[in-house]
Amino acid sequence: MNYVETEIIRNGKVLSEGVLKVDSFLNHAIDPHLMTKIGEEFSERFKGDGITKIITIESSGIAPALMTSIQLNCDLVFARKRKSLTMLDQLYTAKVYSFTKQQTNEISISKEFLNRDDHVLIIDDFLANGQAALGLIDIVKQAGASIAGVGIVIEKSFQPGRELIENKGYKIESLARISSLKNGKVTFVSDKKVTDSSPSAVRSI
Repeated sequence: MNYVETEIIRNGKVLSEGVLKVDSFLNHAIDPHLMTKIGEEFSERFKGDGITKIITIESSGIAPALMTSIQLNCDLVFARKRKSLTMLDQLYTAKVYSFTKQQTNEISISKEFLNRDDHVLIIDDFLANGQAALGLIDIVKQAGASIAGVGIVIEKSFQPGRELIENKGYKIESLARISSLKNGKVTFVSDKKVTDSSPSAVRSI
């Protein structure tokens, strides 16, 4: 079991078969030591890819994205969910539906901070249905920039996000992959492929 999985077991709370609450270390309170490890791990997985910029969405993606940007020595930009008075019309925008919050947000990044010369790594806290990552991919494509891959802290592999992104040809690296939240238990996908249905393919905690 890796350190992200360990933290999920120690402090995560299964609220339903589709919802895992991790606000004690990722979504509300932040564990800086865990974030440092996360940044180091993403850096290791994407080193040598020539990344010039990391993008994420406010607010839960900012902490892991920041620590990764420090390790990769590159810039970080986060997409805004709400336009401030200082944001003008020169924006790349995309609509993102949140199944957890049951609402659609228009996310935006200023054209000043993303251009065709960038090679981008997308970082986010969760991957479930893939809408946040797909929205960021759309914004990167609008800018004419290229994408190195997508880094996810916690992936709910029983939902279609990974498949949607992989079908578009993008690399995904998830630090913890969950195959089930049934019966109040977290079941992690092993290092084997998800398609392996043998008993050793998953482990329940």
